[in-house]
Amino acid sequence: MRVNVKRNVMTEVTHEGAPAYGNLTPIQQLRRSLLSCFLWESGFYEDGKTIADRIIDNALKVRPDQLAALAIEARTKFNLRHAPLMLLVALAKSGSGTNILSKTMPEVIRRADELAELVAMYWKDGKKPLSAQMKKGLALAIKRFDAYQLAKYNRGGAVKLRDVLFLVHAKPESEEQSAVWKKLAEQTLESPDTWEVALSAGADKKETFERLLRENNLGYLALLRNLRNMIESGVDGTLIAKGFDEAKGFDRVLPFRFVAAARACPQLEPLIDKALLRRIDALKSLKGRTVVLVDVSGSMDEKLSAKSDMKRIDAAAALGSVINGDSVRVFTFSHQIVECPPRKGMAGVDAIINSQPHGGTYLGQALQTINAQVEYDRIIVITDEQSHDSVGGPKGNGYMINVASNKNGVGYGPWVHIDGFSERVIDFIHETENVL
Repeated sequence: MRVNVKRNVMTEVTHEGAPAYGNLTPIQQLRRSLLSCFLWESGFYEDGKTIADRIIDNALKVRPDQLAALAIEARTKFNLRHAPLMLLVALAKSGSGTNILSKTMPEVIRRADELAELVAMYWKDGKKPLSAQMKKGLALAIKRFDAYQLAKYNRGGAVKLRDVLFLVHAKPESEEQSAVWKKLAEQTLESPDTWEVALSAGADKKETFERLLRENNLGYLALLRNLRNMIESGVDGTLIAKGFDEAKGFDRVLPFRFVAAARACPQLEPLIDKALLRRIDALKSLKGRTVVLVDVSGSMDEKLSAKSDMKRIDAAAALGSVINGDSVRVFTFSHQIVECPPRKGMAGVDAIINSQPHGGTYLGQALQTINAQVEYDRIIVITDEQSHDSVGGPKGNGYMINVASNKNGVGYGPWVHIDGFSERVIDFIHETENVL
């Protein structure tokens, strides 16, 4: 038997049967499983446990410095919450013997409830002592939260914030912090001024939301998620409009959240669209001729999470509708390829989603057609990468944006592979071409 033979890297297949790139490194496999992942949520082809197990398996094969960098990137650039915590668990299990874990944890833990969530994940398969580095990281992280933040996320659960405080024996940096921690330990922290607390206490919805809007004390994501509540309770429309201009956290809201808000409150779509267009205006514009090719096949109709009305196609269409450039042509593919008007914002989302029936995934065929008929400097494909047919390469710069967590995909080799559905992927393309 000969051993010295050339091996074909296309040894794997997609769930639809097309040849997939088969020699991914652990960090490549980890990125594709993680950056489009709502942890433990099932996809069209794979269940949530399979995806989570693959994340841990590959994370344990990755160098600690790569793992730490990816955890920070997933949290700060892709605005994921639970998946980055899973990487911290893997980093703790790796036993690197350095302080990389304790240094990384405060960079990843951005909300107070993530302290308890991380410990709960670490104990998921059985309670065990926390390592010295994990205790140190938790102690550094908890110091970043003030009384309001701790009270806001001081929720019930198997692991509570006061449990974390007792576990890590953190030393307060001031008398004020010491007093806050004492109240946390004694469960006497004052309730924060949030819409959840006010409404659970029986406060009037209209009065509560109007007061929070006047005081600019409602975050942008909370604003989008509560629009229907506000409309139904008769909140002043001028205050809602004020909230769109002034609410905090605008830059951390993923594009598909605007789509969800418009679906919940279609009468406010002009206001929501204006906000989304403002987000687009802040993005960098791509030079030259750009083709955007969006997957609208049946598998893209899978929900992002069990409790969400949003689908992967919504995330893909929202991303496709925010791409700016000198010249942009937008196409969709399923059984056929269809060109869409290159509209921005909500109009662009609707044009993409309604462009054709959502059936098979013939990316290879679509790419052949575009390469033969369209001149471009770059092509950006937004897909779950589960093609029916073999996929060739681009004739210009080619970017394959993966918006699912499936094990195998087609977007490697001649393609620049990108994972995730944050608009930060556009910044990545811009920076990549500037370096090249």
